[in-house]
Amino acid sequence: MRVLVFTTLYPSAARPSHGVFVENRLRHVIAKAKAEGSDLEVKVVAPVPWFPFDAKRFGEKADFARTPKQEIRHGLEVSHPRFMVLPKMGMRATAALAKCFAKELRRLQASGYTPDLIDVHYYYPDGVAAAQVAQEFNIPFVVTARGTDINRIPQYETQKQMILNAADQAAASITVCKALKDEMVNLGAEAQKITVLRNGVDLELFQPVDRGPIRTSLGLSGDVIVSVGHLVERKGHGLIIEALAQLPDKTLLIAGSGPDEALLKALAKTHGVANRVRFLGSVPHDKLREIYSAADALVLASSREGWPNVLLEAMACGTPAIA
Repeated sequence: MRVLVFTTLYPSAARPSHGVFVENRLRHVIAKAKAEGSDLEVKVVAPVPWFPFDAKRFGEKADFARTPKQEIRHGLEVSHPRFMVLPKMGMRATAALAKCFAKELRRLQASGYTPDLIDVHYYYPDGVAAAQVAQEFNIPFVVTARGTDINRIPQYETQKQMILNAADQAAASITVCKALKDEMVNLGAEAQKITVLRNGVDLELFQPVDRGPIRTSLGLSGDVIVSVGHLVERKGHGLIIEALAQLPDKTLLIAGSGPDEALLKALAKTHGVANRVRFLGSVPHDKLREIYSAADALVLASSREGWPNVLLEAMACGTPAIA
C-alpha cells in the first residue's frame, strides 16, 4: 500500500521540532506495519511558505528559506515544496496550498509513485486543500484534526463550511481526543466517519532517569518548574512567569522558541524574576527527557490544546504535571 502524507505540520532540518508529533506517529505506524509483515510505502509532502531571505534577523520566517527542498528523515523521503502566503492572509492560503500539492503529486506520479491513500494532518487549510486535490486525482484521503483547526477556525462561517465539505468528502476523519470529535459532530460532521485516536507517548524514550547528574550538569538546585512549548501567547508561558513572583526560590525553565521571546523576557524583568527564568530555546525532542527529569513539576498553562503531548511525556518521566 502506498501512503502519501500531506501536512504543513512536519519537522525539517531547519525546524526539527515543528510538528514532530506527526512524524513520531508516522514512524510508529510504519514500524508496526513492518512488524506485522505489511507492505507499506510512505512518502511525505510537507509544504512551507515561500520566503526569500534566510538571515537571522527575519526570525522564524527565515527558517522557511532554510528548509531543504528535499530531505531524508528516518529513512523517509520528505519534500518541502513552497507555496505563496501573503502577509496577514494565512487564513486564505487554501488555493495556493492546493496548487502546490497538486504540482508535487504530479511530480511523484511522473516518477512512478501514485498513492493509494493520502494521509492529511490538520483540517484547515491542509485538509481543505487536500480535499480539492484528492477529488481532482480521484484518490481517497483521511484527515486528522488536532485542535485549533476544529475548536477555533470554524468560528468563521466560510472556513467552517469548507472544513465540513472536506470532512464529508474524506474517507474518514481522526481526532486526537473525544472532545474534538464531539465538536466536529456539533459543527455538523458525520459521527460515524470520525475515529478518536489519542496521541501516544514513546515509553522507550520518555522514562524515569537519575535526575541528580542532569540537574548538576544544568547547574540547578532547589525546586524547578518547566514549561514546554512554542513561545506564543496561547501557550501561557507569561502566566507562569507572573506566578513565579509568588513562588520565592523557585526556578523556571522554558523550553521552546518563538516570536514572543523578547516579550516574555521583558515580562520576567518587570516581575523581578529574570534571574530565576531560564530560556532554553528550541530543545530537540529526544533531549526533552532530561528537561522533564530535571524538574519537580511541568506546568502547562495553555488556553487551548488538542491533546498535549508534553503532559504524557512528563508523566512518563515521573514528573508531576499541572495543567
